[in-house]
Amino acid sequence: MFTGIDEVDWASLRHAYGSAEDVPGLLRGLASTDPVERAGALDGMYGAVHHEGLVYDSTLACVPFLFALATDEEVAERGELVEFLVSIGRGHGSAEAVLRAGAEVFVALAGDRDPGVRRAAAEGLIRFLDQPARVLGLLRQRITAERDDRVLLALVECLGLFVRRYPAHATEALDTLLPLGVPPYDPGLRLAALGQLAACAPDLLPADLVPTVVGLLGERSERRRSGPRARDDNDCPDTLAGRLRRLRPSDEEGAQLVRTLHTALGERVADRIALLEGQLTAPDSTDRCNGVWMSAGLFREWRGDHSALVALVGEQLGAEAYRLRDAASSVLGELFHLAAPAADHLHALVIARPDLWTERWERGAPALGGGLKSLARSGDPRATPVLAEVLAGPVVPDDLGRVIVHLGRSAAPLAPALRHRLGRVPLDSPETSDRALPLLSALTALADREAVPEVLRLLRGMPDGVRSRQRVVASSVRALDAFGVVAEGVVPVLRGLLDSECAGVAAGALWSLEGDASAVLPPLLRALAGSDGQRRRVAAEVLARVGVSARVASDGLARMVEAECAEERVAGAWALWRVTGDAERVLPVLRSAWTGHPRVRGAAAASLVGMGAAGTPLRDLVEAELATPRRHLARAGGHGSQDVLADERLLGRCRQVVTGGEGTQERHAGEG
Repeated sequence: MFTGIDEVDWASLRHAYGSAEDVPGLLRGLASTDPVERAGALDGMYGAVHHEGLVYDSTLACVPFLFALATDEEVAERGELVEFLVSIGRGHGSAEAVLRAGAEVFVALAGDRDPGVRRAAAEGLIRFLDQPARVLGLLRQRITAERDDRVLLALVECLGLFVRRYPAHATEALDTLLPLGVPPYDPGLRLAALGQLAACAPDLLPADLVPTVVGLLGERSERRRSGPRARDDNDCPDTLAGRLRRLRPSDEEGAQLVRTLHTALGERVADRIALLEGQLTAPDSTDRCNGVWMSAGLFREWRGDHSALVALVGEQLGAEAYRLRDAASSVLGELFHLAAPAADHLHALVIARPDLWTERWERGAPALGGGLKSLARSGDPRATPVLAEVLAGPVVPDDLGRVIVHLGRSAAPLAPALRHRLGRVPLDSPETSDRALPLLSALTALADREAVPEVLRLLRGMPDGVRSRQRVVASSVRALDAFGVVAEGVVPVLRGLLDSECAGVAAGALWSLEGDASAVLPPLLRALAGSDGQRRRVAAEVLARVGVSARVASDGLARMVEAECAEERVAGAWALWRVTGDAERVLPVLRSAWTGHPRVRGAAAASLVGMGAAGTPLRDLVEAELATPRRHLARAGGHGSQDVLADERLLGRCRQVVTGGEGTQERHAGEG
């Protein structure tokens, strides 16, 4: 099995973490009789030799030994090894060629006695055996002979892959695929067939696709309930670890079936919404849970009026199934103000379950629980009294400030408690930053002028050795900037920071309070000429606020608009406009950033709002954005927790440009 392994110069080969000299040990671990050692070895292979799907020279050197392991029936869990081999060759030219050279191995493994091996080998046939007629014949043979439902599902998926990979043979493959989508086949198999048809031959889908799919989901769930007992939501303890496990689908197969179908339907948003409505009103909680997760994908990718669907997701918060409740809470938390149709359900959950108001990650600070966070992010003022009770507890959640900002002035009653807590933060403790930062961000969001003494206490009293001192100083200065009040002692503290690493934010706060360009321009010009891109962006933001009084910075800003980083170019362009009014220099920069870097469109649109009529030549970009149904970050593969919020903010700014609404001329160009 390992013949020749010691003859390979592994030390000269590389993987994700350097020398591959540890790879022989990992390969031998895959053949261990100890399941823990096998699992650790496979984790090591994925983590180093095939890190994040990448292929290294050591990865290619492993292939012959992986083939030997996969074909040795004495090796346990060979299906996982076959999956690993297929993953290595998937989409990698050099690796694909190596796997093609061993394609006959997949032919043999497709008929292996182990169903896990047969399941994984099917995709290998499609990808690495470059004989389409023979491949299709093998697939037909396996479908006829196969008795394992999971392997049959894999074979159906492979038929769809075959059609997409070999369009010249599509007709023969579809002749095999189409009959699998109708009775008497198992409902799961029929769902799989419909999903593949949607992906490769949508014109062959039934006219009544949505009711057909909803009916098949119901049939499949009924069979699951009457079969061997499936893992139940209540099997997971109501702990954070249990909640994290519940965020994964309890029915992985069902989740994959509906995910395939939703992905294939793509722009057929009306059909997807109708399908989701069927999933979210299904009697089976697992089907509803899968519907919640599929809804998240729709919300992230497509704009539109989703209020009815959001309300249905909200209804799942009252379910007894923990997994379903946690999934709904998580999805609603990504919607911010778009979660408003579910606010009543969120509030009911928050009131009924005080134990879910906070949750603690292992080795991390506590955070707000999903339901309370979602309620606050939706802007519902009913979150405020609950947050006040949380503030009365022993520890302030780390994300409190980032949540309070969405409540606006309705969160003002929290200010006295926040000030009190900030005034009690120790100044020289390893916990100073962990305790101070969430309080500072919350008070900044509220622009609470009465908190000046507590903020000055931090700035004056923290010794140099405190962990994350610079972050606390920067956050404190931003708070003073937001307060905008010239209180005793504030100006000297800010002036004392003009030669520090926080010079940019200190200059911004000082400008807000005094409006003295001669005091703030020297540190801003130094930052503009430096090598730190983040400091240059901060300096540009402040220079934009200074405006025409900062003309001395024109050359530095002109260099900034030619920077490699799109965020830096946009920040520089906005500042250059505010300082010089040179629209001819600025507009091409904004157009290029808008078209080439979707993540900076929010900042570019904010600049256009501030430019008013001078931004008219770019109105075509804004109008095209408003007419586009797909969210702008979806095109860049964005699936972050705030992508929906960023897109909604972009749309709001685009509407301002079209209607001529005036935007702030302060920090907007630096926002995302």
